[in-house]
Amino acid sequence: MLRLKLPTDPRWVNIAEKNIEEVLIDHAFCEQKAASTAISFIVTYPEYPDLVTEMAALAREEMSHFEMVHKHILKRGFVLGRERKDEYVGKVTKFFGQTNNRELRLVHRLLVAALIEARSCERFSLLAEYIEDQELAKFYGSLMESEANHYTLFIGLARKYGNREEVDELWDKLLTYEAELMKDLGNTEHIHG
Repeated sequence: MLRLKLPTDPRWVNIAEKNIEEVLIDHAFCEQKAASTAISFIVTYPEYPDLVTEMAALAREEMSHFEMVHKHILKRGFVLGRERKDEYVGKVTKFFGQTNNRELRLVHRLLVAALIEARSCERFSLLAEYIEDQELAKFYGSLMESEANHYTLFIGLARKYGNREEVDELWDKLLTYEAELMKDLGNTEHIHG
């Protein structure tokens, strides 16, 4: 369903388990950034009522996920700390060059958001299946479906605002690019990289 061209090696969970504080903190910031991204869509594209409605709901959901992750952080005696850079997101967003075409820029942003959600979904699936901490396994299992829904939401909106055939072609190229990036990433305790 996710169509990722380079799946994460399940042994990534071993890295994650040894650095669960970093995983949880990174995850919390991922949720916060996802909420910010949803709000950014509203601010940048207010003329699309259905986009605004979907992004308002998404921002609320992502902040509720942030709160859930933060509770796990506090429960384990950790502190959120300062935001970390997400190398993966930084590199993925560079795939699409600058364009003055407003609608094309919207499609590009939606596809990047879909990819980030797809990779999150995949990582949450691995944590749900392989992590030894059963509380966290259950938690990540519960978030997996939401991430999949976010992925399909963004893909659906990209297809709505762009030509479906062209969007699907861009999506395939973005997936190929991301697979190349993942060859050098995927061996740290980060949700995406």
